[in-house]
Amino acid sequence: MINYSSNTEDIHLNNKTNTSLDLAMADKTFKYVIVGGGVAAGYAAREFAKQGLNAGELAIISKEAVAPYERPALSKAYLFPESPARLPGFHVCVGSGGERLLPEWYKEKGIELILSTEIVEANLSAKTLKSASGAIFKYQILIIATGSTAIRLSDFGVQGADAKNIFYLREIVDADQLVEAIKTKKNGKVVVVGGGYIGLELGAALRINNFDVSMVYPEPWCMPRLFTPAIAAFYEGYYAKKGVTIIKGTVAVGFTVDASGEVKEVKLKDGRVLEADIVVVGVGGRPLTNLFKGQVEEEKGGIKTDGFFKTSVPDVYAVGDVATFPLKLYSELRRVEHVDHSRKSAEQAVKAIKASEAGKAIEEYDYLPYFYSRSFDLSWQFYGDNVGNAVLFGDSSPESATHKFGSYWIKDGKVVGAFLEGGSPEENKAIAKVASVQPSVENADLLIQEGISFASKV
Repeated sequence: MINYSSNTEDIHLNNKTNTSLDLAMADKTFKYVIVGGGVAAGYAAREFAKQGLNAGELAIISKEAVAPYERPALSKAYLFPESPARLPGFHVCVGSGGERLLPEWYKEKGIELILSTEIVEANLSAKTLKSASGAIFKYQILIIATGSTAIRLSDFGVQGADAKNIFYLREIVDADQLVEAIKTKKNGKVVVVGGGYIGLELGAALRINNFDVSMVYPEPWCMPRLFTPAIAAFYEGYYAKKGVTIIKGTVAVGFTVDASGEVKEVKLKDGRVLEADIVVVGVGGRPLTNLFKGQVEEEKGGIKTDGFFKTSVPDVYAVGDVATFPLKLYSELRRVEHVDHSRKSAEQAVKAIKASEAGKAIEEYDYLPYFYSRSFDLSWQFYGDNVGNAVLFGDSSPESATHKFGSYWIKDGKVVGAFLEGGSPEENKAIAKVASVQPSVENADLLIQEGISFASKV
């Protein structure tokens, strides 16, 4: 397990190393510009350095105040009551077992980190970007790595959704605000709105902080985009065992606030009213493509790219959450919102850029969909596609001491996806191989009988 923690003093609010003010950067030209400073930007920077880069050629422009970091830590270790993760402990690329890229690393490599700078206008034909303060940045090659933004309840016109102590989690400043609320509302009541990734991870983190946690979501089971009802039943039962109240099939339609503007109650569509000192909302994300609307071809909610992450505009690439790319394994276009794809797509784009400059060719992106999560003492991984018939194996009782079970998905006589809770590194590699190889299977009962051993034999 990755240790995101660091005994080093938390420097992310005070660290101004290698940060440039907008005005000082006005009308500056770079060979390469990455717009967005998240996970993809950090992994792209590392790949540029690996491929060969001259000082001053590359700039990363980010509205965040810190160098790229591993965003998944925010909903897990950052919120732990004991030994919480803090920067610089989880800067990229520590999340994949690589060297941690501190702000000094960018300086050493001659990479400009232009932080606390929001780009508000992009002119792809003129190859210019304009910041909120009016600074102009020119580039030869652009990598769009703007990621996603959290969908807000105010987007749906929910009454009282602008109350204090209603939190969303996307950036480190969001996590800091939530940490402060955890301290001031100690042992209080939390309502988590949403039953997906963020909802499940934050529900667990807040329960570990000894809050009375209720989770509310409209679907009939949690993580419906990935989990089957049988898989979800384990997690819902386990969370209930940990003291989390699960409320399914309804949504938050309003909030009651006190005289100071703080949330006090959550009103549900089914008529129930829940007390709340803190509300955390995790109802999905929206890719940040607005800057490029009408300038670049889009599909399936993202910016359309090829297998090298080139867009319809010459010298413009898009990676991570915003990219709709050819998923070679399934011969279709998809957009994937996950840290693993953000890392790998960024590296692929840089390799493609450098290969093109050298007159060489590289292989098209060949991605195996991969998702994972950790909460409480649970840890699951999923590879492939969750289509066709699902077959559950192992011990999926929430009362079990081992928490080890899994599922295979069978389509057209082949295993196309695999999920495993509580697997060892070797077993997780085995299910990845199954999803990639897609072995034929004549009898689903065989998968139930053999369980993980089926994957281990492929």
